Amino acid sequence: MRYTHEESLERLNETVSSGEPIIGAGAGTGMSAKFAERGGVDLLIIYNSGRYRMNGRGSLAGLLPYGDANEIMLDMGHQVLPVVEETPVLAGVNGTDPFRQMDVFIEDLKRRGFSGVQNFPTVGLIDENSQFRQNIEETGMGYDKEVDMIQEAAEQGMLTCPYVFSEEQAREMTEAGADVIVSHMGLTTSGDIGAETALDLETAAERVQAHHDAATAVDDDVLVICHGGPIAWPDDAEYVLNNTEGVVGFFGASSLERLPTEKAIENQAREFKSIEF
Repeated sequence: MRYTHEESLERLNETVSSGEPIIGAGAGTGMSAKFAERGGVDLLIIYNSGRYRMNGRGSLAGLLPYGDANEIMLDMGHQVLPVVEETPVLAGVNGTDPFRQMDVFIEDLKRRGFSGVQNFPTVGLIDENSQFRQNIEETGMGYDKEVDMIQEAAEQGMLTCPYVFSEEQAREMTEAGADVIVSHMGLTTSGDIGAETALDLETAAERVQAHHDAATAVDDDVLVICHGGPIAWPDDAEYVLNNTEGVVGFFGASSLERLPTEKAIENQAREFKSIEF
């Protein structure tokens, strides 16, 4: 690992103590990682949806059978890890993968230079009340496998930053040894391939607070940050942080690499097309 568990967690706690928010950034390319790091992010996260997202496809492609999620993440690591200079990098691990011996896989991630893990793809994005989700849980590919993966990574001394979608999951992940609970509000809105169906910011802030309270009831020291849904732009994250108590940051994937890229490339192309000669 580039950074031990203690080193990574100390850096995050120093950020909180300084009054700054913890900011994590999904990196679908080496360029995304390089410039997010220059912008001062505290964590970089590689997961398979970054590849789809930065190729113009919706992030939920990462949950569908378009490729081996864990293998794609490892391949992306070859592109991202060498260009990152001093930021802890997390691996987005598909914890429900029935073809991975998870203790061996986690050990391999450490050897490759990852400092921590996150649970993605995650079945948490699938409606708990749907028959599909119920069948996934009934057939041994449920969220409990993601909890087990986080526990294994914690026991192996990695920084653990899982997504949670309910108060119960916030408690389960904290009990499993999570260092940072990422309160997930669903697929990010805005932009060309963002979601159109999402919570409003007020409801999102209430849910994030509920997840925070459930997690800290288990462990006072756990850090809680927010992600997704209507929390798409800096102003959105600022609203949630100002309307919750004890929530200390934001993790963005589409928000930090897709949305700014969409605007920058389109505007640059328009400027070139407006050249007069």
